[in-house]
Amino acid sequence: MTRTISLFLLSFCLLFLFTVFVTANNKPSPYEVIYPEIGYKTVEEASKDFEQHFKQRLKLPLRVPPISFTHHFGRFNDLDGDTNDSFELEYISDLSSENHYKIDVRPIKYGIPKREKYVLKTFELNNGSEATYMTISGFNVLVFERENWQYMLSINKQVLDKVTPENLVEIANSIDY
Repeated sequence: MTRTISLFLLSFCLLFLFTVFVTANNKPSPYEVIYPEIGYKTVEEASKDFEQHFKQRLKLPLRVPPISFTHHFGRFNDLDGDTNDSFELEYISDLSSENHYKIDVRPIKYGIPKREKYVLKTFELNNGSEATYMTISGFNVLVFERENWQYMLSINKQVLDKVTPENLVEIANSIDY
């Protein structure tokens, strides 16, 4: 479990460093070039890879946060064994670097444990399950489980005035289709 948390935090740190690097360079490569170079592809392709690997359908939220994005990419992380395998969906904006939203999905049995020291609040979703709102490494995260998957909806803390915990709960509830 500690390795899983470490990998999750490492992905956030790498994304932060990537953002700093791109901002520091005068001529950054466009997201359309950089993201495919680090394994991202279309959401449809990545989700299909994830579903084929786990032999189960993946439902993604129909809603997104009420901020603008210019790009979205998906990635299936197929690491050693199934323990650290996950699906990532990144929403970013090359116009507003703080507009960053991410969805991580993994099997419940390999889910990231919720540490009480990070928990800010809990919510009840429309289907009666519980969602935990936490703060982790520059992001606020809503964690919930549905149909054998653990979902983590992460939003950059810099946009908390525009994206509330209740917005993330609405997004989580939009999976009920």
